[in-house]
Amino acid sequence: MKKTASTLIAGACLALLANLACADQLADIKAKGVFTCGTLGTAEPFSFSNTQTREVEGYDVDFCKALAKSLGVKLELKLISVAARIPELQQSRIDAVIANLGWSAERAEQIAFSDQYFASEQKVAARKDSGFTTLKDLTGKRVSAVKGSSSEMLVRKVIPGASTITFQDPPSAFLAMQQGKVEGLAASELTLVKFRQQSESTVPIAILEPSLMLEPWGVGMRKEEAGFIKHVNTTLEAMEKSGEALQIFNKWLGTGTSYKMQRGFRIEPIKG
Repeated sequence: MKKTASTLIAGACLALLANLACADQLADIKAKGVFTCGTLGTAEPFSFSNTQTREVEGYDVDFCKALAKSLGVKLELKLISVAARIPELQQSRIDAVIANLGWSAERAEQIAFSDQYFASEQKVAARKDSGFTTLKDLTGKRVSAVKGSSSEMLVRKVIPGASTITFQDPPSAFLAMQQGKVEGLAASELTLVKFRQQSESTVPIAILEPSLMLEPWGVGMRKEEAGFIKHVNTTLEAMEKSGEALQIFNKWLGTGTSYKMQRGFRIEPIKG
């Protein structure tokens, strides 16, 4: 019995749909030969533009590079804002987010997180001439933060009555504090250390205690991509065992840098 043209077309369509259903992100990335990694480009030393080479580089960028290498494909960096990190991922405009992305229960409902590749103290700074020394001093005050950041959410949770004034990037949030438009600035400790160094000769700042929290950072991925998630975590584990992850830390944050930090964390599953 001969097959009609419509039957053949229907069969071809079903085969195509089956192939699409079986396809996954890991296979797609390898097929196109490009891994698109979303990062900030404005957060030194994690991802920022080198003024001499005009290339985006940093701690987060090196992890983007390591993942691209593990996949055997080229790396494409896409610069995104803090607020756009999750939307860009959910809309499949990027393959993963490596952009100062701290874990939170709210974010974990929307996307998948890898094992932590960094752990960040979230703190608040104030101008030294304010006389503020602790978080309690900012009760009911205005605190600047980057829009959509963990710092923004933490200020509301931790400091009674404080209001957040948000900006698109850390330098703008810092400038608002320097100009007296807000009383405090919430950001990662590393960001605040850098700003403190920059402002010593102009308007000195003090980093207040205690911390808002110790925040684990992970690679952000789409929840349904089990194969890709497994590959990312396997790569991170290998980087920890080989010492590559420690080398990246020392390169950007270690004792030979202006931050003079020692690594106090390991790559391991995030305990939410």
